[in-house]
Amino acid sequence: MEYSRTDRTTLVRAPRRGVYDRERIHAILDEALICHVGFNGPDGRPFVIPTAYGRDGDRLYLHGSSASRMMRDLAGGIPICVTVTLIDGLVLARSAFHHSVNYRSVVLFGEARLIEDPKQKERGLRLFTEHIIPDRWTAVRAPTEQEMKATTVLDFPIDEASAKVRTGPPNDDDADYALPIWAGVLPCAIRYGAAIPDERLDEDVEIPEHVREYRRPGPSESAG
Repeated sequence: MEYSRTDRTTLVRAPRRGVYDRERIHAILDEALICHVGFNGPDGRPFVIPTAYGRDGDRLYLHGSSASRMMRDLAGGIPICVTVTLIDGLVLARSAFHHSVNYRSVVLFGEARLIEDPKQKERGLRLFTEHIIPDRWTAVRAPTEQEMKATTVLDFPIDEASAKVRTGPPNDDDADYALPIWAGVLPCAIRYGAAIPDERLDEDVEIPEHVREYRRPGPSESAG
């Protein structure tokens, strides 16, 4: 099933790379850790702020301090643009002009809504925590009432969405393929090392399985 194409989401530049399929867009959102939120402040100045998020079906949950300027502005229902990008490889061509990057990116348009219902707010925080690392919410202390008051959670429906994906080798000019210059793709991915315990951690506390076995979903894994 695809998201409806709009004037804002329909790709004009390299339209063959456009992706509107829900599952593929959700998979990119689930693999990424950080999104960038773009918006105009009350004075008209543009801002692009990186932040973590959680996804639940066709919606994202954004969270931050109740004192955050971004949270206050977004809670007012202003138009925003949310983007994520995953880099899969450096594309090294025979010419400087055709160097590129293999990537998967998503762009979302819409407005966020302030969550005031305590149960939905807690659900949003749980999704945010579980997006960082699955099974973490039930392994840690739940937020206190004061911590909940100090935190703003926003609901961002995914109404307008598209992805753009580049894969494969460099696209050199025909005349350049005979040049004795190495060309190809240098794959890249995020890697996680061994967990480093907090210096104040009791030595009897073992690393839980959800930390020891942690990995992000890969590009071939779909989302619901």
